Amino acid sequence: MAGIITGGALLSCTQQSEKGKSGKSEIIGKSVPKIENGLMTPEVLYSFGRIGDVRVSPDRSKILYQVTYVSIQQNKTNPEFFVMDADGSNKKQITHTNSRESNPCWLDGGKKIAFLSNEGDTSQIWTMNLDGGDLAKLSEDEKGIDGFLFSPDEKKVLFVKNVTIKQPVSARYPDLPEASGRIIDDLMYKHWDQWVTEVPHPFVADVVNGKLQNIKDLLEGEPYESPMLPWGGIEQLAWSPDGKIIAYTCRKKTGKEYAISTNSDIYFYDLATGKTTNMTQGMMGYDTNPRFSPDGKYLAWQSMERDGYEADKNRLMVMDLATRQKTYVTENFDYNTDAIQWADDSRHIYLIACVEAKTQIFVADFLTKEVKPVTQGQHDYLSVALGGQGKLIAKRQSMSKPDEIYSVDIISGKATELSFENKDILDQLKMGRVEERWIPTTDGKKMLTWVIFPPDFDSTKVYPALLYCQGGPQNTVSQFWSYRWNMQMMASDGYIIVAPNRRGLPGFGQEWLEQISGDYGGQNMKDYFSAIDALAKEPYVDKNHLGCTGASYGGFSVYWLAGHHNKRFKAFWAHAGIFNLEAQYLETEEMWFANWDMGGPYWDKSNAIAQRTYANSPHLFVDKWDTPIMISHGELDYRILASQGMMAFNAAQMRNIPSRMLIFPDENHWISKPQNGILFQREFKRWFDEWLMPSSENNSD
Repeated sequence: MAGIITGGALLSCTQQSEKGKSGKSEIIGKSVPKIENGLMTPEVLYSFGRIGDVRVSPDRSKILYQVTYVSIQQNKTNPEFFVMDADGSNKKQITHTNSRESNPCWLDGGKKIAFLSNEGDTSQIWTMNLDGGDLAKLSEDEKGIDGFLFSPDEKKVLFVKNVTIKQPVSARYPDLPEASGRIIDDLMYKHWDQWVTEVPHPFVADVVNGKLQNIKDLLEGEPYESPMLPWGGIEQLAWSPDGKIIAYTCRKKTGKEYAISTNSDIYFYDLATGKTTNMTQGMMGYDTNPRFSPDGKYLAWQSMERDGYEADKNRLMVMDLATRQKTYVTENFDYNTDAIQWADDSRHIYLIACVEAKTQIFVADFLTKEVKPVTQGQHDYLSVALGGQGKLIAKRQSMSKPDEIYSVDIISGKATELSFENKDILDQLKMGRVEERWIPTTDGKKMLTWVIFPPDFDSTKVYPALLYCQGGPQNTVSQFWSYRWNMQMMASDGYIIVAPNRRGLPGFGQEWLEQISGDYGGQNMKDYFSAIDALAKEPYVDKNHLGCTGASYGGFSVYWLAGHHNKRFKAFWAHAGIFNLEAQYLETEEMWFANWDMGGPYWDKSNAIAQRTYANSPHLFVDKWDTPIMISHGELDYRILASQGMMAFNAAQMRNIPSRMLIFPDENHWISKPQNGILFQREFKRWFDEWLMPSSENNSD
């Protein structure tokens, strides 16, 4: 890495040149704004340090972690590494470059670290001492490396890189080297935001004299992906404690077969023989994220039961590797499990699970199938690792606080903040109160709805309100912190935010979750009305100035509500939403999702569930639209094409409904670039202020 060491931090040549030369990018680091009125703004939101990977040292005395900073001016982000003692003391920044450092891990008993850096344009494995000394580049891969794991004895490295599975058209027609056309003859030719010409493969290599040698592709000659796109990372692979076996996650399907199935499996690769064994043969849903027990006798993993159902219950499974006997550990626990971590005794497993819209740490005894909570409170835990002295090290967030690192007492569940990365910003901000409210639904149930009040809320005053519609469609409205759908950001603009956990969201049992499938436009829409109607009765809510917003399925919800709201709302905003369900069925790429949630193809007239779903397509109710609507979409979104947003905008324009569209040519289903994020936030506020603030000239009442 092009740099020198000063004061224990890696200083790049870019930073050195800043003092005397122009044209070089300033190193992106922490920036603490001065906040005059205590209110969140887009610029303040983008000044928070974003904590990423957290790694506890082998002796559990130190914590290595990543923080990403944002430069709005440069329109870039920059991750850096920090290390601190396990009690949060002696915090030090140990990298300081404009390269992207990621995937940190400990080596040599905690004396060194390894990490990925894109110094030199491609992402490679580097190693260094904690003081930045003895910096060395371990890999020299032409395409770059996406993730890695050292073997327990650190003599081998398991890493991930892309391999080509689809040759360019010039390979068939060498005389057309500039031809840009793509020849497609099967499904899954695109995925989320990319054309599928390459897939990730796991490789294993020996570490010899500081370099990788004897590199072997575990899926050599196979057109399958491992880890699985688009979400999978290095967590989908694992070393056995003796270093003899590599476990990896793979869905060994391509094309149409891949597009209609979620059946992935856990495979074991024997390094001595090169033999591969499917350890979950016959288990038909997603099987992911293998974890060997410390004693090497058991394998834990996450498993969904049904093929084609991507939102099925994520079960915790354990296999006795000697007998192949499987145990469904969370059989009596009606919630998804994630972030599994074996305890030292090879019997208990720590995990996180979202229960009633709050994600807590639990501990499971796989022999008795007992699952007990470790933590409680109004927040979301995102990760869990073993610490020392009866502690866990975990990352946590809430609607009022971005990610920070905590030490959690295993017995009492008491959490102590360690990182304080954003304390100097949070101390200047006024956060609105977040209230948990249970609202009756039309079918006699109770629905948890978060109500977020503006800072300095005064119950004697009247405020406009926004109904927040969650996407997914099966993602809980938990205590999440977002840099786009930030509840405190919206509340700081002077709105009361109403965020219901409507039908179809996890955290309330499988019956509540599964009701939405095949019922788009059904009970979950009634749940939305129940939430906003209940809040509209409050004396501090201006029922004449209600808005509605959401993304993805939340965008679908906005479009559907626009045709059915009976003049409840005065303005809408839909981002990346489905407008035409028939078109969506043939435009999307993951057909298992469309088949399960929509009930199947629209042309199957004998399928009552599918016909009911398509009869609720928002585009069929445009004649009922009567309310201003704002639409945003990214043109690199291959999950829900930007044409969906353009159709909705054109429909509004043709009906002379006040409307506006914000299109991002360089964004996908999300908005990742800083300046685009700021633009989104500014336009969001401008649009709703135009139509919902009582002083607005656009309001006729």
